[in-house]
Amino acid sequence: MKFVFLTGGFVGFVIAAIAGLSAGRDSGLVLRDAAIGCLVGALLFRWFWSVVVKALADTIERRRVEARAAELSPAPAPAPAAAAPARARSL
Repeated sequence: MKFVFLTGGFVGFVIAAIAGLSAGRDSGLVLRDAAIGCLVGALLFRWFWSVVVKALADTIERRRVEARAAELSPAPAPAPAAAAPARARSL
């Protein structure tokens, strides 16, 4: 989680700094905006990571339930062979 938070902060800082510098803004404003971008990026990455972890946990739990249900249910009986349909003769 700490790695994701730090990565998000770094990405937010870099994106805001590059955007500010490419727009030709004053360096003080660029650093202020980059600091805000750092905070926003870190929070967004943290939120996204929690969504990913929850989705993985739900998937694992669902697979466990399905595996347990497959263990407990009896094997299905084999289906009888279907007869080939008869073709009508044309005269």
